[in-house]
Amino acid sequence: MPRYTILTWGCQMNEEDSEQMGLYLQERGYEPTERLEEADVVLLNTCSVRRKPEDKVFSTLGQLRKLKERKPHMVIGVCGCMAQLRAEEIKQRAPHVDMIVGTAHVAQVGALLEEVLQKRRLAMRLELPERKGAIVTDLPQRKVDRQPKLKAFVPIQYGCDKFCTFCIVPITRGRERSRPTADILDEIKRLAERGTKEVILLGQTVNSYGKNLLEGRVPFARLLKLINDIEGIERIRFTSPYPRDFRDDLIEAIATLPKVMEQVHLPLQSGDNTILKAMRRLYTVEQFEEIVHKLRERIPNIAITTDIIVGFPGETDEQFENTLKVVERIRFDGAFMFAYSPRPGTPAAAMENQVPRHIKQERLERLIALQNRITCEINASQVGRVFEVLVEGPSQKDPSKLAGFTRENKMMHFVGGRELIGKIVRVRADEAHLWGFYGTLVED
Repeated sequence: MPRYTILTWGCQMNEEDSEQMGLYLQERGYEPTERLEEADVVLLNTCSVRRKPEDKVFSTLGQLRKLKERKPHMVIGVCGCMAQLRAEEIKQRAPHVDMIVGTAHVAQVGALLEEVLQKRRLAMRLELPERKGAIVTDLPQRKVDRQPKLKAFVPIQYGCDKFCTFCIVPITRGRERSRPTADILDEIKRLAERGTKEVILLGQTVNSYGKNLLEGRVPFARLLKLINDIEGIERIRFTSPYPRDFRDDLIEAIATLPKVMEQVHLPLQSGDNTILKAMRRLYTVEQFEEIVHKLRERIPNIAITTDIIVGFPGETDEQFENTLKVVERIRFDGAFMFAYSPRPGTPAAAMENQVPRHIKQERLERLIALQNRITCEINASQVGRVFEVLVEGPSQKDPSKLAGFTRENKMMHFVGGRELIGKIVRVRADEAHLWGFYGTLVED
């Protein structure tokens, strides 16, 4: 039986796209393997948000060229955002690539593979679906009969309309398009029937869901209510919301819907209003802090994480210090922190006053040190608290223990029997770390 491997870089949307591509290949008789040398098909599902993952893709393609010299029948495909953005460069730098598949053509991977095998020539699909007015007329096809799994990603929205000056997503994934509500609910019901307990709703600006549907506007809070009513689903998460669209009805949904977790990942990006304006982020620091205040006032135990970019073009020492002050003031539970990476084709890449690399790195190290301290302090303050944990399986740190995440999305390791895997249990936090907790199972 022929085999395939998919290598994935980037966000949860890419992880979900990779799963979909695997399902389409399995439908055509391929089985997965983790060993490149055993694979007849190798797909690289790529990310263009920063330069580093793109460099890794070209490095991997160099390694695959040598493997293909030994296995001429091997089919190599580059998929996703980098394929969408840099197809011509991929063709020139890696002529051994057989398929270049854009973000909107996940469902065509199987057909493109057959085209390569039959015609032995490069197959490409890069067209992005159009959004005619406010209505979506074309959406990526999906396989909703998926393999049983405890947690599953479910895209509810594709593309983005915000056009932040640093971001490549509108170019690589197109304009914002929401999936029909009925399709989302049907997929989640099927997942629940196969044993899924937790769904993570995906979108570039997930809380702007529902503005461009043929069925009429469906607010994101309404969608959460409909999913909350699905039997078998016990946990609902979502990522990533956009601050300007974070309305009171969503805060109320998190507070009142028992299956929606008390955890929000809310990207700040910068703690300086001038930089936010240059980024074309459509909110101020003050508006962001007001959302955080409302969330914590209504949901006292909520965990809030964020994204922050340092070294955006023109960022001064004072503006960076403003970011540190906001981080100290808000006290996020955790953060994804990055040095600004110019993306060709974005307005920010052409801006003057690009910050030198060594300054960006120094700022990033200072920010990471600050946030790590805050995270450790928050976690230490929660020692002794009893958390609700969805048990995912043996701990990777210590296979003699079990591991799972709290409602607040913090990792918990504890001793327990394998019969608890897949169940929700109560665990007392005994020992706090940057990554989460060691705890003790609490019997009901």
